[in-house]
Amino acid sequence: MSETKQLTLPITGMTCANCVATVERNLKKLDGVQSAIVNLSSERATVDFDSAKLGLPEVIARVNRAGYGVATGEADLIIKRLSDDNDARRLEKVLAKIEGVLEAQVTFATEKARVKYVPTIVTQAELRRAVASAGFEAMELGGEAEDAEAKAREHEINEQRRLLIVGLIFTVPLFLLSMGKDFNLLPAFVYSENTMEGMREAQPWFGWLMLALALPVQFYVGWQYYVGAFKALRNKSANMDVLIVMGSSAAFFYSLPITFGLLMGHVYYETAAVIITLIKLGKYLEARAKGRTSEAIKKLMGLRAKTARIIRDGVETEVPADDVRVGDVVVVKPGEKIPVDGVVVEGRSAIDESMLTGESLPVEKKPGDVVIGATLNKLGMLKFEATKVGKETALAQIVKLVEDAQGSKAPIQKLADQVSATFVPFVIAIAALTFAGWFFFGPTLPINADVDNFTRALIYMVAVLVIACPCAMGLATPTAIMVGSGKGAEVGILFRNSEALERAGRVTVVILDKTGTITKGQPAVTDIITNPESQLTNDELLRLAASVEKGSEHPLGESIWAEATTRGLLLVEPAGFKAEAGHGVQAEVEGRSVMVGNMRMFQARGIQLGNLVSEVARLQSEAKTAMLVAVDDRAAGIIAVADTIKDSSKDAIADLHKMGLKVVMITGDNQKTADAIAKQVGVDMVLAEVLPEGKSNEVKKLQAKAEGQKSTVVAMVGDGVNDAPALAQADVGLAIGTGTDVAMAAAPVTLMSGDLRGVARAINLSRKTLSTIKQNLFWAFIYNIILIPAAALGYLNPMLAAGAMAFSSVFVVTNSLRLRGQKI
Repeated sequence: MSETKQLTLPITGMTCANCVATVERNLKKLDGVQSAIVNLSSERATVDFDSAKLGLPEVIARVNRAGYGVATGEADLIIKRLSDDNDARRLEKVLAKIEGVLEAQVTFATEKARVKYVPTIVTQAELRRAVASAGFEAMELGGEAEDAEAKAREHEINEQRRLLIVGLIFTVPLFLLSMGKDFNLLPAFVYSENTMEGMREAQPWFGWLMLALALPVQFYVGWQYYVGAFKALRNKSANMDVLIVMGSSAAFFYSLPITFGLLMGHVYYETAAVIITLIKLGKYLEARAKGRTSEAIKKLMGLRAKTARIIRDGVETEVPADDVRVGDVVVVKPGEKIPVDGVVVEGRSAIDESMLTGESLPVEKKPGDVVIGATLNKLGMLKFEATKVGKETALAQIVKLVEDAQGSKAPIQKLADQVSATFVPFVIAIAALTFAGWFFFGPTLPINADVDNFTRALIYMVAVLVIACPCAMGLATPTAIMVGSGKGAEVGILFRNSEALERAGRVTVVILDKTGTITKGQPAVTDIITNPESQLTNDELLRLAASVEKGSEHPLGESIWAEATTRGLLLVEPAGFKAEAGHGVQAEVEGRSVMVGNMRMFQARGIQLGNLVSEVARLQSEAKTAMLVAVDDRAAGIIAVADTIKDSSKDAIADLHKMGLKVVMITGDNQKTADAIAKQVGVDMVLAEVLPEGKSNEVKKLQAKAEGQKSTVVAMVGDGVNDAPALAQADVGLAIGTGTDVAMAAAPVTLMSGDLRGVARAINLSRKTLSTIKQNLFWAFIYNIILIPAAALGYLNPMLAAGAMAFSSVFVVTNSLRLRGQKI
């Protein structure tokens, strides 16, 4: 049976948007691949494929065939309890079967296992767990677990730096010698006796010296460009490497026959060397800056506790946090980090959750409360039972969410991708036209010119090849998305994908669900009014209503049940409990039919309220929800419930207004209650008496309204299960983190904190990210639009062109990094 799987692979060797297109195209050619998205900034490929047709080795082989690599890690483990060579073979098979493991070698003689694996698919902790489940014990060689992907990236940066240093050692003297010769600044022995028209020619050996200095730069420092160009052309595409190789090789190979004495003229070794070294400098700076774009993820991962104190078999022991299992009892002392997610079984404390939710105040915890891994225990000692470990913890889910968002493509990137696909062949065509134009139609050179017609055309052609920069276009969007989504995670705003991050900045209308979003979602009973005809006391009415609500999960029902419990009333088990969404509940209590609901429910059953009508109107005008109670189909009384408004709601709505947004409140409450709350917080529009299933329709209606020439982009903010369809229907759904997981799953944006001010922060962050992307794209396009024609017209020296090209992508990455310092 076919099953769709998703893999995330760390790709090495990509330099520009064309590389992205090449990897994507090659992966999509594989039979069984449904989608492949490659991100230049995070250097990752996300592949959805049919596992019945395809496996990891074929995917990696295809990436390698395309001329790129997949970053891998190597784990060296000491294995205990191996009794013979059969055990070693058995463990080898167990490890080899794990998804993400490429090679596994277990040696009985040395009691060691060496495992080669893909770090984005499997971790060293999971390898150790697999060894333990096979009946052996694994100890890590060399202490703490390493981040294999980070190590591969670090190696790449160090390699770029080493090549840059080698390039500078040869290029600087070569450049100085060349300039010195041209300006007659070198000692007399360098020049030959032949002087022509005041020009001094260098000795023949000088050309050989320059060749000796240029050779290592061209074919050692620049070798990876030759390899990259060859692989690109083999895959029937052209990338940045092709342009660099064509430009620098033209200058280098043109100079060879002059050095060999076959032609007369000027050598251009320094041009070839400077082109390669400057581009290598740009790539090194870009690689370093790109590393800083993912710092938010590193920061999040750094929050994890390294060790945990657990009680197993009545003994308290300290183990690596990765070794904690579900069901373990974990002990956390004041000032320590909570290692994994769990439920408190003993002790009371206050926990600082600000690193995950952005909430500054510590949260009180008592037995039965949930604790989240990576948060900080402030006061008392806690014992809790581990419920989620490894990839299941809240922190691991947050990291995955941020990585997924960074790996996805924003719609605004499509234009850059389309241009990049044809960019290099277009530049080569312009370079060819430039050469032909200057060679055949260029103005006549003066008789004493130090270049001939062919040389002049060649120099201008090289400048065109070298100035063109597809990298800046490829990095414009992903770097900003990486920094923006990382910045969001730091302040408790999680974007599920880059499309949500882009779209949130275009929002014009914000719909806020009342319960749990504007209000605390913890309503309390304020009034109990009985119908004299029912001959029931307040407590008796409350007891009957609370007995029915025992089976309810609605917050209003829970408040009635909580009030009865507080008063110490004896509740009975209801029989035949029935709930009608948006209306109320009904059950049999002590042989009497008891109904608790709203006006709609009573009208549908034809129950008359009599003199309670005026009381209902009064309560509603005070922003209280009137819950009507009927006993044996007769109105027995009213229980009024009020929900308190969150402290931050008024300020949050004011912030949204300052940003020019229209704010709408949606609620199932009656119009009067809704209006009273709306007045307190200052919303622009109220949608009252909306049933849960009707919320998504109201969102649809607002989306259909166009204001002036602009279309309406609607954001929906909610926290409950009944918000999920509306969150999915809205252009941007924002789930408030204090709510349920269902709402979070449906929402492209999650606010970890229950603070409504996070909505304005999320929209503001999105606007700033969008603005950065537009700046980057403008720079990338305008740079190429202005400088390619300038080079073609002969206004740019190839060395200046190489410098400009090298720093254009550095500019884009640095501009994206500015987002990290922005205040949201």
